[in-house]
Amino acid sequence: MSNVIQFKKPALKEKHKGRTLCKSGFHKWEVVETPFDVKKGKMLTTYRCLRCGQTKTESK
Repeated sequence: MSNVIQFKKPALKEKHKGRTLCKSGFHKWEVVETPFDVKKGKMLTTYRCLRCGQTKTESK
């Protein structure tokens, strides 16, 4: 006999896993890089959300 593949629609719980937190403003930020801004004379920190991929930049 050959292998049987199940063609099953993914559950909504699995389809939107982790995205509802980001929509509510609860991102999971991770530091990506820290370049130096010459014009402002400050270090910039770039963050990326692990769940949705959104980025933000903060100066210190």
